[in-house]
Amino acid sequence: MTPELIKRYAAPVPRYTSYPTANHFSAAITEEHYRGWLATLPADAALSLYVHIPYCRELCWYCGCSTKAVRRYQPVADYLAPLVGEIDAVGGLVPAGHCVRHVHWGGGSPDILSASDILRLGQALRARFTVAADGEFAVEIDPRLLREDQADSFAAVGVNRVSIGVQDFDEAVQRAIGRIQSFETTRRAAEIFRGRGVASINMDLVYGLPGQTEDSLARTLDQVLALQPDRAAVFGYAHLPDRLKHQRLIDETTLPGPVERFAQARLIARRLVEAGYVEIGIDHFARPEDSLAKAAPARNFQGYTTDKADALLGFGASAISRLPQGFAQNAVAVDDYTRRISGGELGTVRGHEMQGDDNLRAALIEQLMCGFAVSWRDLADQFGSSVERVRQEAEDCARGDEDAFVDISEEGIRITDRGKPFVRTICAVFDPYLSREVARRRHAIAV
Repeated sequence: MTPELIKRYAAPVPRYTSYPTANHFSAAITEEHYRGWLATLPADAALSLYVHIPYCRELCWYCGCSTKAVRRYQPVADYLAPLVGEIDAVGGLVPAGHCVRHVHWGGGSPDILSASDILRLGQALRARFTVAADGEFAVEIDPRLLREDQADSFAAVGVNRVSIGVQDFDEAVQRAIGRIQSFETTRRAAEIFRGRGVASINMDLVYGLPGQTEDSLARTLDQVLALQPDRAAVFGYAHLPDRLKHQRLIDETTLPGPVERFAQARLIARRLVEAGYVEIGIDHFARPEDSLAKAAPARNFQGYTTDKADALLGFGASAISRLPQGFAQNAVAVDDYTRRISGGELGTVRGHEMQGDDNLRAALIEQLMCGFAVSWRDLADQFGSSVERVRQEAEDCARGDEDAFVDISEEGIRITDRGKPFVRTICAVFDPYLSREVARRRHAIAV
């Protein structure tokens, strides 16, 4: 894998946690669309719930999430009223026979919530939705905020998987991204939750950060492995200062280039696999006994998952719902979101209705992202003769594939081991919505 090859395929492309990606949503999708889509869910619908908490104590400079920093708790407390209101309203629109298999709280930092508000939010969800006793209930944690009473409340509402943000333990890297977090603070958070019976701990790592080297990442990995997480999620830093103004605090001259990023990603993957983890797709790792390692994964806005629900319902400012008909996104600004919910509306302001061959392409891209292979027969069983169009695109791609990234046959598409690190770039071939100019402004480089 030469430096020239890596640079050639490092152009910005989506992470493909959805297709089409959110930057193609429009205001043509309204609250009425979302209400109508909810009304058509099966009587026994399997549901997944996502709750967004758009607040942090301080804003990390590398962050690309929809969040804001607050020093006072009052804005967080005020946010709970419309959030619970939306949960109540949508809960009244879903079929009575539904079953929730997955719940995920993200942000922002959900552990910015007080212990009493964690209980309030968890009870609001359970009052309106039937959550399976053996379902997954995950929450993202900033270990610097965590208190024992909050952990008690998370356990009380049923949290059984915690995702702890680590990013990097190197002090110089932490200073360069505005996030100071010690190993001891992180270890304590893991122990607090394990002591309360939380069976699964995930840790998030980021490569491509300012000042990172393979040596510094190797030291971070030694520390992460000492904590024995059940899963690890590994993301390449997306530097988009034109869109995310706080990223302008990062010194661009200290950012690793594409070749260095590629080496860092390979180092992390190699070390985790050597430690016994199973590699899932392009950026997740799990212990062999973990459900993510044992099941065929799916992909959604949280990355790789075992979640294959009929619908993903998003709650809170900026949250996105995914139903068979398409996507519906809430207002991003908390004030706008609050006004809509308080006025008796839902929070929907934009989205996308699946049409034409959108569902076919979404299935193809998800299968490539999750299993690096697609069967023409399986796609044809779902989508009929429309498969022939994308099959022709795949064959055209293969004819120009001088780097042996894909194998195209009568059976389907298989991405080679050489091509797997560039699967996002390969998926982009099948994305007619993608504009290279938009990609440059909206998406991270592909390594």
